[in-house]
Order: sequence, then C-alpha cells, then structure tokens
Amino acid sequence: MTVWRADVLGAGFECTDLGLKAEPSGVEGPLVATLVRALPQPRGFFARVLGQERALEDVDVLYVHGWSDYFFQREMAGFWTARGARFFALDLRRYGRSLRPGQLPGYIERLSDYDEEIELALDAIRESAEQDRRLVLFGHSTGGLILSLWASRHPDRADALVLNSPWLEFQLARAGRQMLAPIIDLSARLYPRDFAPQLDFGYYTRAQHEVGPQEEIARINLEWRPERAQGVTSGWLRAILAGHAQVQLGLGIGTPVQVLLSARYALPTRWSEDLTRADTVLEVDEVAKAALKLGGSVTVERIDGALHDVFLSGAAPRREAYERLERWLTGWQAAARIPRPE
Repeated sequence: MTVWRADVLGAGFECTDLGLKAEPSGVEGPLVATLVRALPQPRGFFARVLGQERALEDVDVLYVHGWSDYFFQREMAGFWTARGARFFALDLRRYGRSLRPGQLPGYIERLSDYDEEIELALDAIRESAEQDRRLVLFGHSTGGLILSLWASRHPDRADALVLNSPWLEFQLARAGRQMLAPIIDLSARLYPRDFAPQLDFGYYTRAQHEVGPQEEIARINLEWRPERAQGVTSGWLRAILAGHAQVQLGLGIGTPVQVLLSARYALPTRWSEDLTRADTVLEVDEVAKAALKLGGSVTVERIDGALHDVFLSGAAPRREAYERLERWLTGWQAAARIPRPE
C-alpha cells in the first residue's frame, strides 16, 4: 500500500518515496525516486446528477522533468486536474526531492535504468485507480527523451505522449553527434564521473525570471534547480548520445505524439532580450526533424516567443502552448470515440 504525505508544494499536492535497487558499487548509498500527485476536485452535485463529465475524467498523466530540474509547476498540474485528470510527476533518482547527500546530481549511465522508477510509479498510479484509465506520458527536455525511449520499449502501455521541447537530438545535429560519440565513449569508459566542458551563463534562468510565471519561478528550490545547470559527466553524456542514436533509427511509437517547441533557437553567448523569446538550450529545428522519427502519428507545434520550457515562457506564448495542448487533446479524445472497424 502506497503511503502518501504532504508535499513541499503545499495544499493539493502529496508525494511518496519509491525505493530503488542499490547500484553494484553502492558508493552513494540507497537510491530513491519520488512520485508527486495532484488529484482533481470531485465533480459538483449538479454535474453528477446531470451526468456531466470533464473531458479527461478517465486519464492519468505521468510527468518527467528535464536535466538539472525537478517538478514544481503547480499551474501545469492544474491544467490537467481542472479537466478531470489525475496528475502525477516523477522526480527521478538523484534529482530534486530524490537527491540525497553525497550523490552526484542527475548521474546515470543508461537511460533504460529509469525503467525501474517508471514502473514503480505506474504501479502506485494503478493501485489508487478505481477503474481502467488511459495513460498520458508528459515529458520535458531530457524527460521527453526518456519517456519516448520507454514508450518505444513498452508498446501499447501508454495511450498518448506529450513532449515539451524534448531533447531528441544533439545541439550539433546528427553529424556532430556522430563525430563526438567515440570521444565521449572513450572518456566514459575511463572516467565516467568526470565533468565535460560546459558553458552556462545563467541566461535561460534569467529569461524565465524576466518573462515567466512569477509565482512558479518564486517557489523554485535552487538546490534542486540551480540558476546554472549542474555539471555534465562523461557517463551521463554517453547515455544521452546513445538515446539520440536510437531516436535517429526510428522508435516506432504507435500512440499519438504531440511535440511542443519554440519557433526558434537563440545562441546564449551574451544577454539580449531575444533570449526571452527563444529556446536557448536546444536547436529546435533539429529537434523538430528528429521528432518525425518517433512514430507514425506525430504533431509538431512551433510556438513563437516560447522558451525552452514552453510552459515557463512569457504570458502570450505560454497561453498559446496551453491552447495548443487543449486543442490536441480534444482531437485525441474525439479520435478515441470513433469505433474501430472490425
């Protein structure tokens, strides 16, 4: 029986720890992941009497965050619960609520290792369900890559996949990835926990503070989501490049996929207001091309003025992102009601 406790996000949010198997070396002690949930308010008396149901009453959502990140977006959870869905968010091992003293933040050597906490999360989600429910996977950046690969390895487990700026291809595109892969592989074999060179001037965080939803930004825990991204290790980067290579080969995801992206990329070498209206983390044109490798039903949405996390953008692009998401979900719902031919 899953035991839920009050979460750091306050009223309406609960969390539970998911105990994970220790790694062979055991150098960092016990590993844990954390599942957060927000449940919809019960329908009102007249809605029940009249049989009025919200659009997503039979839907569970599982959200996975990106690199150097964790779940903190109350507004995003509220979008889903207001439509009747149960919302769950997973802080992966060594991230956010799951990070323990002495652990190397975000470290992993195989993205498939995350299958363990995803399965435990799904077990906890199913345990609290009173009926059969559809599953929507919702991933941001690295979380989008992780969930895409999981959906490919586990066909027919999810009913839809929503990706917010998923990291599906390396910033230097396929040719750059293929050139760097042997170097990164050698470094990871010899020194997997050594840090790779990285430049982050904190401009992405500054852009969110300038234009993003201030209530969301104000509650960020800087120990879990520092202003400058956590250091990147050779072992972790090798796992990411291996994931990109898998995407390039085609994942064959059979469920519908929506990909939300900024309309353009801006190189963050110096501060300018342009950085408040573009993705400064991923080369979005390369991601858009890679998205077509996910499966046979992929909708790519390009949002003018959006940041890397489209749901932390300025007011207008953020509103458009939610509108695009609702429009796509409406179509997905309508398609599900169409009887399949014998």
